[in-house]
Amino acid sequence: MNLTDLFLLQAGILFLIGIFGILTRKNIFKILMSINILQTGVNLLIVGLGYIPDGKAPIITESSSNLSLFVDPLPQALILTSIVIGFGTTALGLVVALRYHQKHKTIDFVNIDDEKENEVCE
Repeated sequence: MNLTDLFLLQAGILFLIGIFGILTRKNIFKILMSINILQTGVNLLIVGLGYIPDGKAPIITESSSNLSLFVDPLPQALILTSIVIGFGTTALGLVVALRYHQKHKTIDFVNIDDEKENEVCE
């Protein structure tokens, strides 16, 4: 198993853990953590696909003769952008979770229709 296969295997495992957490958890913070784990898996997948064994930094000098050994910098730039966007969405998710907690006094998702029916009956 080479290093690229290891990247892809780890990315797949993180992706599946993230999907499992999103689908099975009812706690808002656990769902946000699962989304971040899923994002890390996707980031690792993109970096793994852009990996070249024995690749060099894409800096052209006089001694660089074989341009096919250069690592593509585009996946790395995409991952940096993805990290910043992930940070923003996580911050937004935490604010939404805080507002949800202030209104419902819990961080677990509950059926809001059931709550409204209980309030009307009381």
